[in-house]
Amino acid sequence: MSHADIQKVKFSLDRNIGNRVKIRANRGRHKIDEAEGVISETYPSIFLIEVFNKADDTTQKISFSYTDVLTKDVQMQLI
Repeated sequence: MSHADIQKVKFSLDRNIGNRVKIRANRGRHKIDEAEGVISETYPSIFLIEVFNKADDTTQKISFSYTDVLTKDVQMQLI
């Protein structure tokens, strides 16, 4: 995993800020979280996804690192 690979992921997410995504995150020990949200912000090491919870009408921001995407601990699909 090189710095160039991380920059490619960051650039791709920068272009898609504001777009809806479906996320599947591997949290370890056979725990997988699935959510739909909007790419809200990107930073040098992490990016934020804003997820709307329909059950109680709240929003939550979840952060992931670019290396999570490269190691496939987080899988994203544009909706």
